[in-house]
Amino acid sequence: MKTYTLPPTDPNTQGLATFYQENLRRVYQFVYVQVKNREVAEDLTSQVFLKAVRHLDSQRSSQSMRSWLIQVAHTTVMDYWRSIKRAPTDSLDVLLEAGWEISGKDATLGANDNPAERVQCILQQLPERYREVLTYRFLLKYTVSEVAQIMGVTEANVKTLQFRALNRAATLESAMTDGDRSHLVN
Repeated sequence: MKTYTLPPTDPNTQGLATFYQENLRRVYQFVYVQVKNREVAEDLTSQVFLKAVRHLDSQRSSQSMRSWLIQVAHTTVMDYWRSIKRAPTDSLDVLLEAGWEISGKDATLGANDNPAERVQCILQQLPERYREVLTYRFLLKYTVSEVAQIMGVTEANVKTLQFRALNRAATLESAMTDGDRSHLVN
């Protein structure tokens, strides 16, 4: 396993730049999947790396640091959603000014023809733990052991969660498909 050697007193080292380059895309993808807004994802990704630089442990292995970094990203995203939930919104214009986009398409379950939109719709219908395990495993392409470390569970538990999540997702997909065909039956 590769280890990063970063002197805590000098954040401008080559090791830090390497760490950033190797993990930027992974962290950004993780954050973007959670917030679905490019500008917010970029801001939160910056916050994740700022937190990481302050608390980086140079004694960790690269695998452990990647898992820790995703955990920092998860916490940062959850803090963001908590702040949004607490913030009063008087109108839809406030959200639009903040960069949120409203689709002209019907956002109901089964109304999407785009596979990526259907996947996102299904993921949003799943419980948080199921959504988390599927995101880590299939969207971010983490191994079972990486997901176990990030989620703080055993590998067997990750496999169980994944199995249950896939079953629930298949049921939702089936309901979406049946819903798409229901308008054809007269």
